[in-house]
Amino acid sequence: MSGFTVGLAILGGLVLAALVAWNAWTTRRNTPRQAELPVAMAPAGDLVQERTEPVFDAEPLSPMPPPPERKPGLDGLIDVLARIAVDVPVSGEAALAALPPTRRAGSKPFAIEGHNDATQEWETPRVGQRYNGFQAGVQLANRSGALNEIEYSEFVMKTQAFADAINGSPEFPEMRDEVARARELDQFASTHDAQLGFTLRARNAAWSPGYVQQNAARLGFVPGAIPGRLVLPAHMPGGPPILGLAFSTQAALSEDPSHSAIREVTLSLDVPHVPRSEQPFVRMRDAAIALAASMDGLITDDDGRVIPAEALDAIGADLESLYDTLDARDLSAGSPQARRLFS
Repeated sequence: MSGFTVGLAILGGLVLAALVAWNAWTTRRNTPRQAELPVAMAPAGDLVQERTEPVFDAEPLSPMPPPPERKPGLDGLIDVLARIAVDVPVSGEAALAALPPTRRAGSKPFAIEGHNDATQEWETPRVGQRYNGFQAGVQLANRSGALNEIEYSEFVMKTQAFADAINGSPEFPEMRDEVARARELDQFASTHDAQLGFTLRARNAAWSPGYVQQNAARLGFVPGAIPGRLVLPAHMPGGPPILGLAFSTQAALSEDPSHSAIREVTLSLDVPHVPRSEQPFVRMRDAAIALAASMDGLITDDDGRVIPAEALDAIGADLESLYDTLDARDLSAGSPQARRLFS
């Protein structure tokens, strides 16, 4: 065999080896990172690695049901209120039977409360109780806009029908005044609403759902009610989650999640819903930095631009001013009124 032929054979072998190495590297790079397998202690004291699939890449985890949350009552700050006088106390059974089938007037929440004859407190009518008066309310504004004339008229009709059923006499405030109040509140809410979101993008290898869940769990996140969503629970039972972490629902519901490739996740904070005392932005910033470091990712905005650490600190400073403004309006972040208004 001539030297030239030998040279070609060697060159061909090198090219083939390079292709094999390239394919192996590409395959490894494109394979989603997996959650770490659990490690168990052997009887003799040696560490052994169990040959089982990590629980995070099994079927989606079922979230623990949150404790029941007491629905906040009507409030003249954010509701139109119409008092309903009655000549004699009305039973809870009669009041419940007279309630309208829907609890909305257009896009606005609608509710009726009774003044409990025994406790002297306003509450949603209950069986076995008696009520010496009622009030109906419709929310002035929410994230769908301000209460308008058509919605106010629907509120009046629903309230009047309830009052007629219990032999009550309603008293309605002036529609023009309430609609004007709704527009002013909506303007304030639109100017002071804040829903923050950071996107974590994979630098190199994609992530499996189990890998994302495992890293997020180390920071306190738990599965949410929707597949592909994790939440950081509030300290107070029944409170709204502090943060949300979302990725592809399709990936979460895949028959084999370990092969689902996720290249980005979204970390979110609904500012008016979380009390300032929870330090939600600090926890959001720290969670983003920790996840980016542990998962080899980048913190970016919606357009893919990397967000530097100093920019994160500036956002936090702006939020303090927003919290002060909400406090001054008696709509402190995390309060029942703020959560209803910004919904």
